Amino acid sequence: MSEQSFWQFITEQHEKLLTQILQHLGLTFLSLFLAIIIGVPLGILIARKRKLSGSVLGIAGILQTIPSIALLGFMIPAFGIGATPAIVALLIYALLPIIRNTYTGIMEVDPAVTEAAKAMGMNRKQLLFKVQLPLAMPVIIAGIRTAAVINVGVATLASFVAAGGLGEFIFGGISLNNTNMILAGAIPAALLAVLLDQTIAVLQKLSYQSVKKLKYIVPVVLVIIGIIYLLTSVSDHKLKAGFTPEFMGRQDGDLGLRSVYGLDAHPLVVSDAIMYKAAYEKELDLISGYSTDGRIKAFDLYVLEDDKKIFPPYFAAPVIKTKTLKKFPELEKTLNLLAGKFNDSIMTDLNYKADYLKQTPEKIAKDFLLKTHLYKNPRKGNSQTIKIGSKIFGEQYILTEIYKMLIEGYTDYKVETKTGLGGTKICFDALVNDAIDFYPEYTGTGLLVLLKPSAKTIEEVSKSPEKMFDYVNLEFQKQYGIEWLQPLGFNNAYALMMRKKQADELKIKNISDLKNYLDPK
Repeated sequence: MSEQSFWQFITEQHEKLLTQILQHLGLTFLSLFLAIIIGVPLGILIARKRKLSGSVLGIAGILQTIPSIALLGFMIPAFGIGATPAIVALLIYALLPIIRNTYTGIMEVDPAVTEAAKAMGMNRKQLLFKVQLPLAMPVIIAGIRTAAVINVGVATLASFVAAGGLGEFIFGGISLNNTNMILAGAIPAALLAVLLDQTIAVLQKLSYQSVKKLKYIVPVVLVIIGIIYLLTSVSDHKLKAGFTPEFMGRQDGDLGLRSVYGLDAHPLVVSDAIMYKAAYEKELDLISGYSTDGRIKAFDLYVLEDDKKIFPPYFAAPVIKTKTLKKFPELEKTLNLLAGKFNDSIMTDLNYKADYLKQTPEKIAKDFLLKTHLYKNPRKGNSQTIKIGSKIFGEQYILTEIYKMLIEGYTDYKVETKTGLGGTKICFDALVNDAIDFYPEYTGTGLLVLLKPSAKTIEEVSKSPEKMFDYVNLEFQKQYGIEWLQPLGFNNAYALMMRKKQADELKIKNISDLKNYLDPK
């Protein structure tokens, strides 16, 4: 089968793309409008009371230096998930250029002009609206122009808090290494930024009187865009679902739910960092997740039975090139010390310590190795360096740290960790291209995401964990020169989950029950 072209992808996904563009515009315009309402008066205030200028501009500057993801994270406890935290975060990012340019524009008005206006008997209000603002308007609009372009870019991160926008395609594409999906989000976002920039540039050249005439038109346009955004964002479904970007594009994910169960949950795209708590706080009713995640226990969630078996076994094991094992002769024996040392319960407990008790991966790893009598003090050797990679969720951080401590304790190799590399394909490409030496992978992921065999082969090898492990190990060696070392012993499968109390009330035990509830015949 030939690879899908970009235009084929756009044609297939045009309705979803249009929805994301409208959501992106809604987020950008609503946040920009609020930033203007707050920023311009603040700029005027500090122009009049100059002692406040340093403090106000300093605070606005500090807020803008906070990384975008971190700022969204700070918003979640206060505003939950959805449009509100995204709009507040975007508003904060837009404030600095608007406040600074308003202040600068007014301060740069020629003092002689100001004195002449006062001499003509103008009061402070007349001076502001008839002299200072008209002369400062090009500078103020330049600040709004800068804020608008910033917001178009930052709004792509809104998908992490289930606020929609073009970030859904971008981050889904990154997770799945799908170039078409990345471009489908990135190109419209870039075009929106250019279009908005040039539109505001035209306004910048207009006279103050012309700009004043727009004061009735612009709010109406913003209200219309806001209504459209709300219409595209509000869900009227029985259950509000949220899936991760990677789950959305996988056959052992949303694609499988649709094709095997006929289940269309109309999910929001949301980061796995927040979706468990969102389910607990009743902002989401149904989420994708991992069967050994510690937050299942922490938030009293119920894992729905996969009665049609779309989630194959996901036994974890380190994947490593054969040539790397030859380069580091002590490595295979050291890594295999962990073989069979885990089960689902043990891994869930380790994840619980990280996700809920907030223990560091280093502490969790050391405690585990001490308990299993595998811990040794680091040799602090000066031999070659081994680079360990990981995906971007807690379990992988824990496993990476365990491997690091084992290697440092049992060999003279030095260890460098490269954690949080993103989704499966990013980690795997890093391994193939020698950016890392090994990372923990899962057999089901190796089968469905990396090998992608026929449906008949999938059905055959999924009958037992051992059969699947043997198959993926053999095929990886044939196709990539990569080996799977001995499995750790736990199965971290994908899963759908709900709040246990809600699942009991609705009598939903498995995914077929969920399908029948959402779409009764």
